[in-house]
Amino acid sequence: MSSAVAYYRVSTQRQGRSGLGIEAQRAAVARFAEAEGIGIVQEFTEVETGKGSDALDRRPQLAAALALARQAKCPVIVAKLDRLSRDVAFISGLMVQRVPFIVAELGADADPFMLHLYAALAEKERRLISERTKAALASRKTNGAKLGNQTNSAEAAAKGRAVSISEADRFAETVLPIIASIQRSGITSLRGLAIALNNRGVRTARNGHWQVSNVRNILARQQ
Repeated sequence: MSSAVAYYRVSTQRQGRSGLGIEAQRAAVARFAEAEGIGIVQEFTEVETGKGSDALDRRPQLAAALALARQAKCPVIVAKLDRLSRDVAFISGLMVQRVPFIVAELGADADPFMLHLYAALAEKERRLISERTKAALASRKTNGAKLGNQTNSAEAAAKGRAVSISEADRFAETVLPIIASIQRSGITSLRGLAIALNNRGVRTARNGHWQVSNVRNILARQQ
């Protein structure tokens, strides 16, 4: 069995405290490693932004993962390319480290050229989205639309509720697999699930500790 070093990253402190992004990445890497017959020798987890020219200097866990992989002469595995960076220059800088990278989402055959290509496409897509957003706002302003505060408070409140429901649904989608995993281990009571979630470092949608009522509400969303 070949070996590899796993690297996980979330982009904000809140995501890091919730553990949700990390759990999803760990699960993706574990599935890939099992399918490819790869043993994970060590995991490194980073909670840091990926922006800026000195991004690598602000990622000590990535530096440690690179050092171990170089010593063990094995690759570094990430779940998705954006867990390294969405910036082509940053990806290029990693390639000169002479440590192979495997992106689980892209498969074991994705070579450095493909990683550069995917990074370039992601960077271009991000730039186009930004340009389209700016153009749309400028067009609305030109046509007399008022940006910012809504004059119709009822409509604004309805939109706010819709956004809150959508965000709650997305949160439930991310945390329900974790709860299911805990249930498979034999913990099924609401109180037991709340304790297990807190022990794992998972936070509620409002960044708090889990109570029985929180677990009940989350489970109700899947019915």
